[in-house]
Amino acid sequence: MIQIFHRNISDRTSSPSPIPTRHVRRRAARLKLKRLARRVHRDQGGSISLASVFGLLLLVMLLGMVMNFSRQIDQKVKMQNAADASATAGGVVFARNMNTLAFTNHLLSDVFALTAFMREAHERSASSFAPEILDNWERMGPFLATADYPPFAAAGQAIVEKVPGERQMVSTFSDWASASADAMRPVLEDILANEQIPQFQRALVQTSPELVQFAADEVARRHGQSWPHQPQLHGVMWRTMADPVGGQSESQARSLPVVDPVMDSQPNQQEYMQHARNDRDRLAYIYLDHWNREQLREFDSVDGRMSQFANLWRIFTCGQLKNLLENEYPDRNLPFQIRTSTDQITDPGQHLEQQFMFVGVVYREKLRNYIPGVFKNPMPSDTVAYSQVSVFVPRRRLVQLWIPNNPSAPWGSRHLTLPVGRQSRGWFPEHWDLVNQNWTTQLTPGTAPCIPAILSTPPN
Repeated sequence: MIQIFHRNISDRTSSPSPIPTRHVRRRAARLKLKRLARRVHRDQGGSISLASVFGLLLLVMLLGMVMNFSRQIDQKVKMQNAADASATAGGVVFARNMNTLAFTNHLLSDVFALTAFMREAHERSASSFAPEILDNWERMGPFLATADYPPFAAAGQAIVEKVPGERQMVSTFSDWASASADAMRPVLEDILANEQIPQFQRALVQTSPELVQFAADEVARRHGQSWPHQPQLHGVMWRTMADPVGGQSESQARSLPVVDPVMDSQPNQQEYMQHARNDRDRLAYIYLDHWNREQLREFDSVDGRMSQFANLWRIFTCGQLKNLLENEYPDRNLPFQIRTSTDQITDPGQHLEQQFMFVGVVYREKLRNYIPGVFKNPMPSDTVAYSQVSVFVPRRRLVQLWIPNNPSAPWGSRHLTLPVGRQSRGWFPEHWDLVNQNWTTQLTPGTAPCIPAILSTPPN
């Protein structure tokens, strides 16, 4: 019995343990997870690190937003500065071209006056009459010198002594003028015969859009080169009819508000030609008077009045100028004119906007955003900036005038009044035409109704 009992016990202890089933393993895993959850809930270590991770992510997102916002503001300010500079550069080219046309109009009249002056110098018509006048004075001098009345006797003696000097003056001036005419007159005649000044004006008007666009684009490009991160900026000047300068609208109206009275076919072309003749003739006679006054100064004084050479010279030079203006070049070599005269303007605001105002726009590539997956900028406004510019003739400014109350008193004892008045009209003319050389430009508020259309139209 004892042996059988020990054998049964040894058999039970030596037999292997049973293998747990799948259900038992799952139950054990669940129990393990529950114990782990209870332990994590009771353990507070590392909670600040977890909150820091989420806070850091939030700060990174805010930093990206701030950086994007600051970059947009900075680029917008720089773009606006570039647009202002680009529009000003284009407006300066417009104003300079207007002043160049006005200057060449003056030059054309001056060439007419100088040609008449040199023609008279070459022909010597005045110097051919002066000797006869001096001969008469020479015959009259001895007769007056023998008069019983002392003043007549003194005048006769002075005439005898003065005639040889005036003969020398007339001869010397005629020789000098003739030598100058031999060198200068062919050049002046060629300028008028080939219409070189009007040809230059037409070339200037034709190339003006290219010059304006080049200036605007070059200034915009150089602004981009001055930035820390150099973008590619491009500037374009637009007319207020939503067309770039030099675009399709150039066939109906030039960029410059001017008219060539000879070549342009206008409904009122005869009126333009008449205005051009009047301006040219008026300026030509003014310049001829300046030339004669400067060169005949000695003959206008007491030393050269007996020969009447100054009066004869003025008569013959005016005749030469009249022949040039009315007979040889009545319909040629006419100065350019403003497109619309003052009396034809019905709406001044609309006229100024269409003819004398332009919009400069600067373009660049779209700015890249930091963290583009989170922050996106679908608006293209950061790639465009605009500015409006006006070309005009400024009004005379108010200045302080110094007027002495007692001009004959010593300077220290004069009592000066200081009234306020405008600048001299002679030095600062205000008339809007191509005789005035005071055209200028400045930035104006962007109020043109065409600006939305301009900004929504991509340039070529």
